[in-house]
Amino acid sequence: MDEPLDQLLTDTRPPRLLAIPGLRNARDLGGPGRLRSGLLYRSGWLAELTEEGTRELAKLGVRTVLDLRDPIELERFPDRTHDLSVTLAHFPLLPQDGVDRGDLPLTEIYPLIIDTAGPVLVAALRRLLEPAALPALVHCAVGRDRTGILSALLLALLGVSDEEITADYLLSNEGLGLLDGPVEYEDAHGVIRLSYPVRVELITDLLARVRSQHGNVQAYLGDHGLTDGEVSALRALLLE
Repeated sequence: MDEPLDQLLTDTRPPRLLAIPGLRNARDLGGPGRLRSGLLYRSGWLAELTEEGTRELAKLGVRTVLDLRDPIELERFPDRTHDLSVTLAHFPLLPQDGVDRGDLPLTEIYPLIIDTAGPVLVAALRRLLEPAALPALVHCAVGRDRTGILSALLLALLGVSDEEITADYLLSNEGLGLLDGPVEYEDAHGVIRLSYPVRVELITDLLARVRSQHGNVQAYLGDHGLTDGEVSALRALLLE
């Protein structure tokens, strides 16, 4: 039987958040279910990564960085890799139609991504299967929403329980210092906005939407091009 969510959020397992200078909300995605540690990491952007932080990423062996941001974000806040030898790959999850969605609530952004970004999500997961791609780091702006969606879908594909997916998702509140309420941030257009703590229903509603429309996460990704062979390859790579 799956552990209760409140137990998952309050147990005494070793912390998964990583202290990497200049990298917000960084953690190893491994741990939930049988997902292997040391292969896939998630975080916020690398735009503020320090040279010390780069050395920490080098110790982790990161070879590939998957960036889920829009082109305007990349232009304003480019990733810093210093002398780190990595391949940067760009997979924007929001529609590239020139519309500023900064005022849209997350309750609209999440369904929008699920409804429009299926092929991009598949392309990002497929990138993990390329030779020498792992370990990899996936990020968006703060490593919470777009990164949280890709992470949740991958974890579900690998058979991780909804309770553990939700616990990983909510860990961003701690990683971004949101446990005590919203904090200010500057978006790609130079507008000061508030970042609010994420809620359980954002990710559970997203998974429910996928399942109501496609049956399950594997079928959703399959409908957008991910083959059964690629699913098997991801499981062989990432599961113990």
